[in-house]
Amino acid sequence: MNRICIINVVGLTPELLPHAPRIASLGACVPWQSPLPAVTCTSQATMLTGLAPREHGIVGNGWYFRDTSEIRFWQQACSLVSGEKLYEGFETAKLFWWFNQAAPVRYSATPKPHYGCDGSKVFDILDHTECSLTQRLGPFPFFSFWGPGAGLASSSWIADASAIVLKEKEPQLTLIYLPHLDYDFQRFPEHDPRRVLEVDQCAGRIIDAANSIGATVVVVSEYGLVPVDQPVHLNRHLRQAGLLSVRRGPFGEMLMPGESEAFAVADHQLAHLYVRDRSSVPRIRSLVESFPGVSDVVPPGELELDHPRSGELIVLAEPNAWFTYYYWLDDQVAPDFARTVDIHRKPGYDPCELFATSKMRAIARVAQKKLGFRYKMDVIPLDATLVRGSHGLAAVRPEAGPLVIGPGDLPTDMRGFKSYVQRLLRSD
Repeated sequence: MNRICIINVVGLTPELLPHAPRIASLGACVPWQSPLPAVTCTSQATMLTGLAPREHGIVGNGWYFRDTSEIRFWQQACSLVSGEKLYEGFETAKLFWWFNQAAPVRYSATPKPHYGCDGSKVFDILDHTECSLTQRLGPFPFFSFWGPGAGLASSSWIADASAIVLKEKEPQLTLIYLPHLDYDFQRFPEHDPRRVLEVDQCAGRIIDAANSIGATVVVVSEYGLVPVDQPVHLNRHLRQAGLLSVRRGPFGEMLMPGESEAFAVADHQLAHLYVRDRSSVPRIRSLVESFPGVSDVVPPGELELDHPRSGELIVLAEPNAWFTYYYWLDDQVAPDFARTVDIHRKPGYDPCELFATSKMRAIARVAQKKLGFRYKMDVIPLDATLVRGSHGLAAVRPEAGPLVIGPGDLPTDMRGFKSYVQRLLRSD
C-alpha cells in the first residue's frame, strides 16, 4: 500500500519556491491551471473531484442561495460538492481542507466554533482524528487563522497536529492545508520571502513525519496573489443606478437580494452578478462594463461556471483591482457586522478583516468579554484601500500562479489532480 501526503501551501508560486528549500527539495515543480474563480473553495473542489465548477457546483467561496434569498460564504458541508472525491475508497486524514464536515474520510479536523443562543461564540475545532489534538497542543489559535491577528501560529499548529496524525494513524492518504502565505500577501503588495521560509519550516515538520511512515509528499497551491491598488464597489454602483435594494434598521442597512433587480456577490477579483429579470441582462451587462476597474463581463458558460448557483453574469476585475461587497453609500449606516470579523454574515468576501482600526480598541473589547459584559468586536476598518493583494483571475505569468510538486508525470490542470493522486496510491 502506498501512502501519500498532500500539503496545500496557499499562495506558493514557482517564483517563490527558491525561498522554500524543504518544499523545493521534494521533486519537480510545474505551474498548473486553476479553475475560475481562482479561490480556495473552487480550487479545492476541482482538485478533489477532477471536475470543472459547472459540474461540482462550487462556483466560489460563496454564492446566492436563490431558494432562501440568502448569500452564504464559507460553507463546510461536503454534500455541497457534486462528484466523487479523490479520497473515496482510501483511508484518509483530511486536516483543515475545506468541505470537511461529514466528509467520507477516516480522520478529520476542521475549525468549528460553538454558538450560544445569546449570540456568544466559543472557538473550537471538530476533531475526529482520535488524537486529542487540543488536549496535546493547546487550543487551536483561531485568532491567527483569520482576522487582524492572522499569522504563523495557526499554520504552525496545523503542522504539529498533522505530524501527530501522520505518525500515530499512518493514513494511506493525508490532506493538509497551510494558509500562512494568504495573510501578509493580501496586506502588503510585496511578497516577503521570510513568510515563505516560515511556511516552509511548517511544511518541513510535516515532511519529516511523512518520511517516518514512508509516505510520498505532494505539494500543491491554489493560486498566486497579485498586487492590487484599486477597490471596486460594484454594489454601490448598482445601488446608485437604482438596481439594488436595502432595508434600514437598528443595526444599519441590510442588503435585500431577493428584492434587488441586480446585485453582485464579490469574491476577490471575480464577482457573480445576479439579475432578477433575465430580459434586463443585456442592459445591466452594458452598465457594469462601464464601471472603473472592471475588465470584462461575460456569461458564466464562457468560464465553465454555468451552474444553477452562478450569477446570470460574471464580472472580472482589472489585474490591479478587486471587488468589495460594500453596498452602503454612507459609513454611518454600514451594517454592524461590517466592522467585525463575520465571514458568514457578510454578503461577500472581506479582506479588510485582516486589518484592525485600533489595537487598544481590540484590547478594550476583549476586556469587556472577560468581565462578562455584552460586547461587539467592532475593530475592522471600512477602508478598502488598505488591501494590497488579491487573486481570483487566471495567472498572467505561469511563474506567478499556482504550482504542483511531486513525483512522476505531474498534471498541468487541477482537473488532472484526482487521477494523478489515485495513480500514485495504486502504483506498484
